[in-house]
Amino acid sequence: MAKLKVTLVKSLIGRKKDHIATANALGLNKIGKTIEHEDTPQIKGMINKVNYLLKVEEV
Repeated sequence: MAKLKVTLVKSLIGRKKDHIATANALGLNKIGKTIEHEDTPQIKGMINKVNYLLKVEEV
């Protein structure tokens, strides 16, 4: 299965609470933090919800 490299590029300040919770669930809490996740439907859904805050690359 493919891996995704997810980076937080915008601040979470002033965002909706559920968007902040989704970013935190992905392991992203600071700008510039990068996490690798497996490419599963659950992770894709989380990324899709807050895609305007993230940069996503396939590894």
